Amino acid sequence: MIKTENLTKIFRTDEVETIALSHINLEIQKGEFVAIMGPSGCGKSTLLNILGLLDNPSDGKYFFLGEEVAGSSERQRARLRKENIGFIFQNFNLIDELTVSENVELPLIYLNYSAKERKAKVEEVLEQMQITHRKKHFPLQLSGGQQQRVAVARAVVANPRLILADEPTGNLDSSHGEEVMNLIEGLNKNGTTVIIVTHNQRDAEYSQRIIRLFDGQIITENIREYNR
Repeated sequence: MIKTENLTKIFRTDEVETIALSHINLEIQKGEFVAIMGPSGCGKSTLLNILGLLDNPSDGKYFFLGEEVAGSSERQRARLRKENIGFIFQNFNLIDELTVSENVELPLIYLNYSAKERKAKVEEVLEQMQITHRKKHFPLQLSGGQQQRVAVARAVVANPRLILADEPTGNLDSSHGEEVMNLIEGLNKNGTTVIIVTHNQRDAEYSQRIIRLFDGQIITENIREYNR
């Protein structure tokens, strides 16, 4: 599903050049659950942004679903994102002025689903995430755990091939964090490829493979014998 060859990302200003990623060689197969770990500033989120087609690398190659996408235009990347990728962020990124149902419905609107199809899919995913009883509420009326459930629902409502999660439990207590990770694990067991960035070793234990970064480079790769 994903392959990088000597992927490099450099941020430049007038006076400073910062190498965020250096010669990253990585392969992720369909249906894998991969955790990316490392200290703050090591390049985890930068790598996730490139894998999620939110940014282009400075050098190297990136193959997504067999297509070379490094250097693609924003329009090309946006098309691939909308059709194939769901995102889960630490800060939920819900729209306060929209209800739970309306937040979850957004990806389907962008993909031109009919109103009837949107309603059916939103109802289905809210039930799956056990948040149906809150569908008419607004994000600020929900607990942190409930908001993240809504964010997960929004990420998966269009049945993406790939879920990218950046510190998905970072703003949650341990019990709510475990609930969210169980939801993400369930998506993976149903065939969705999952990549998470996390500082939390407990979250990483849900994965089949742990990749550790330091100073923009892969330093270790631990293939686990079994998933939870």
